Amino acid sequence: MHASRLLVLLSFTVGALSACGGPAPTSAGPESSTAPQVGGPAAPGSTGAAVVADVPVPTRSVQYSPYPDKVFPDRVYFGDTHLHTSYSTDAGMVGATVGPEEAYRFARGETVKSNHGSPVRLQRALDFLVIADHAENLGLAPMIAESAPALLANPWGKQVHDLVKAGKGPDAFNLWIAAMGALKDPFKGQGEQLARPAWQRLTAAAEKYNAPGLFTAIIGYEWTSGPNGNNLHRNVLFRDGKARADTIIPLSYYDTGDPEDLWSWMETYEKKTGGKLLAIAHNGNLSNGLMFDDVTLTTRKPLDRAYAERRMRWEPVYETTQPKGDGETHPFLSPTDEFANYERWDKGSFGPELKTTDMLRREYTREALKRGLAYEQTLGANPFKFGIIGSTDMHTGLATPAEDNFYGKVAMLEPSADPIRFDEVIIGRVPAGRARKDQHLARETSASGLAAVWSRGNTREAIWDAFARKEVYATTGTRLLVRVFGGFGFTAADLDRSDFAEQGYARGVPMGGDLKAAPAGKRPGFLIRALRDVDGANLDRVQVVKGWVDDAGKTQERVFDVVWSGNRKPGTGGKLPPVGNTVNVADASYTNSIGAPALQAFWQDPTFDPSQRAFYYVRVIEIPTPRWTTYDAKFFKKALPTDVPATIQDRAYTTPIWYTPH
Repeated sequence: MHASRLLVLLSFTVGALSACGGPAPTSAGPESSTAPQVGGPAAPGSTGAAVVADVPVPTRSVQYSPYPDKVFPDRVYFGDTHLHTSYSTDAGMVGATVGPEEAYRFARGETVKSNHGSPVRLQRALDFLVIADHAENLGLAPMIAESAPALLANPWGKQVHDLVKAGKGPDAFNLWIAAMGALKDPFKGQGEQLARPAWQRLTAAAEKYNAPGLFTAIIGYEWTSGPNGNNLHRNVLFRDGKARADTIIPLSYYDTGDPEDLWSWMETYEKKTGGKLLAIAHNGNLSNGLMFDDVTLTTRKPLDRAYAERRMRWEPVYETTQPKGDGETHPFLSPTDEFANYERWDKGSFGPELKTTDMLRREYTREALKRGLAYEQTLGANPFKFGIIGSTDMHTGLATPAEDNFYGKVAMLEPSADPIRFDEVIIGRVPAGRARKDQHLARETSASGLAAVWSRGNTREAIWDAFARKEVYATTGTRLLVRVFGGFGFTAADLDRSDFAEQGYARGVPMGGDLKAAPAGKRPGFLIRALRDVDGANLDRVQVVKGWVDDAGKTQERVFDVVWSGNRKPGTGGKLPPVGNTVNVADASYTNSIGAPALQAFWQDPTFDPSQRAFYYVRVIEIPTPRWTTYDAKFFKKALPTDVPATIQDRAYTTPIWYTPH
């Protein structure tokens, strides 16, 4: 018999066949003398007959499956890197009762009770969550609720505890605001008794709800620097589990307000534990020009190469969109961009200083990306070469960025007919008597946003690594699927390949990547695919936003419409007509009778100059849908606000692909 054949013996017992109702085989018969036998004749009294098959055996050294060697990211995971629970003092002291456990359960798709006691659930579960409670007096509200002995042993702690228990919560909260404003930690020296237990509860909750492959609970917190009320906040994300995270007490604004000190603290953590950290800044639009400043915060020295390299080492990603305003760009900075005026917050910060136009260039994402190119040209390093994400910054324990399921920025603004839902002042409380035109009210808050991550798996390590390499993008709350590859060898035919992604990685770079030194006569080409949220609105268009440094050293920008829905034709100046609007404002509804469920394009830069530094990011625009205030007006039967739009066009922003000449 050939070596590649195997003799298989099938034996059937008399009992088995009898039990099935068949006749018992005999030891003699016509077949017994002719059937091949293995191992010699049957033993006397044998109850079975041998049936032998001669079948092929595959060569065991051959790998038939194509997938074991494929390691490139193969799907998008959606999550929130910026959620606050009752453990944040500015949440728990103003009505938030949803704690870490409920927050994780909600993010995983369970129905929970809101802070006001109503049942609430996501339409679809998130894939990952970072509970980023403020480090400053972490866990104060739960400690008050529990009458924690360590809290009561502190005179200030007992004072705020007694006020809350006496029904004077606002007075207690104002005491805490005063302490924060003066940067005088009322629990200084009591970190082991107060901050560490609260932190360890948070890390324990993360461990409990982390389920690799199903749901990722990334350990993190928020460092809340705010000099003169100007926002320099960062969320700190751990790649590690509880064991390493528990070795520290989170650095707070009481300790330092300088981001460079935060980076030093992060570096020390990594050296001591072998762990990994990254930080994500947010709300440059509320920084009054400090977020992307031309000088360092404390020493006021011009940015240098060491600073640029250090900042990008520790802050590879920036939160571009969230409830306190969209930070992609501003009409003042991008006057020819018809979509620049989106969910804009530009009246100032949490402090007394009003916004001036000279601050804007140091606050917004697109302008920072452009200035980063100019810095790289002079310093040899880019301090603003960051990835782009969105997140919720909600202080309710409920990550609810959907327009029809928006539970407000803080607990007191949960859905209700109470005028506070629309009218509460968020920005512009100081100085007292500030004019309405210089304020932002609750109705201006955005139902936003989400972080989208391209990854091979849903684990802490895989999600964190995607942030670190910047293969991420932002959405303003919906779950748009967007993929981009850039390279010098792509053609339009590559869009239709069955191995689209594999070829994209093999022959180009994804979002967050770098293209360098264009071959002679070549222009970069971009493969772009966009797919609507399966539960959401169709797509209006896909755009490429280009920024570059011209030959005179000046930064420039241009927005290209690269593919769009319908049969629209660009008009005068190349402007594309609007997609239309199906929104029924009174009914808070829309239809997908316009737009397209998916759009794809191969695009090459018609203005490419191989000697000029540039970046390219993709912006995907949905068709108009009702804004959350429109849903509220219908549900609660109240007047629609006239100073916010009734409809919006949700969108996605990808991390750029950068081009460097040398």
